[in-house]
Amino acid sequence: MHAAVRLVRPANVLVSFVGTIVGGLVAAGSGVAISGELWAFLVLAGLSTGCVTAAGNVLNDVLDLEGDRTNHPDRPLVTGAVRVETARGLVVGLFVAGLFLVLPVIAAEPLVGVILGAAVVALLSYELVLKARGFVGNLVVAFLTAMVFLYGAAAAGNAPILLPFAGMAFLATLSREVIKDMEDVRGDVGRRTLPMTRGLPYSTRVARVSVLAAIVLSFVPLAWFVHPVSVAGIAYIVLVVMADLIFASSVLYLPARLHHEQSMSKVAMTVALLAFLAVAFR
Repeated sequence: MHAAVRLVRPANVLVSFVGTIVGGLVAAGSGVAISGELWAFLVLAGLSTGCVTAAGNVLNDVLDLEGDRTNHPDRPLVTGAVRVETARGLVVGLFVAGLFLVLPVIAAEPLVGVILGAAVVALLSYELVLKARGFVGNLVVAFLTAMVFLYGAAAAGNAPILLPFAGMAFLATLSREVIKDMEDVRGDVGRRTLPMTRGLPYSTRVARVSVLAAIVLSFVPLAWFVHPVSVAGIAYIVLVVMADLIFASSVLYLPARLHHEQSMSKVAMTVALLAFLAVAFR
């Protein structure tokens, strides 16, 4: 893979794009049988999310260069495969593209612009200030993940219905961010993360409570707008229970097996995304 492509972390960008689309489809509630105009809105919103996510990833590597020399020595800026000046230009270009792509959607659904603005402010605040403050930074990253689903739902004109899913995404991401900080505790430079200030046992409790809350929240759609004995409801139950079990396993052995637990959290998020998508066919 080209170094510049690795720099934007294409897997994360793809997840953001798909999450936006899924959020819009769930909001519409008609499966994939939506109008061409709505498909265009969702794709533009997804591309916008992807650009902003990519910009944040590159900015993260620019600002974390010294810490990455210890924690992630294979990243393109550390190895010199991409120049820092080039990365900075890429950040600006991606942010600008993220805005211009979604302008037609904002014209029809102004809430999309509000969410985009809030997300960009949160992302820049995180990278420039809040990342060094540990747990506050974890909360911001979780907020940004939750906004992906609300962004797509807003593009479809029905953001409130995605609140339970956004809440699940927030809590699951919060757990994973804490686990990542536990894994990086020895190499973090200029940060006061939760594991550094409160220790691994306390961080373990925070990660576990977050996962437990996400699991509880995962059943809210069944009491709100998903009929449990419908095809969509049954598919959602099967998939979300699978995701919940994997999430539970991702915190089971903490504070040991940190890299494995973080990987399990990623798998759980993927299964949860499929569960969300099932609801679109309600």
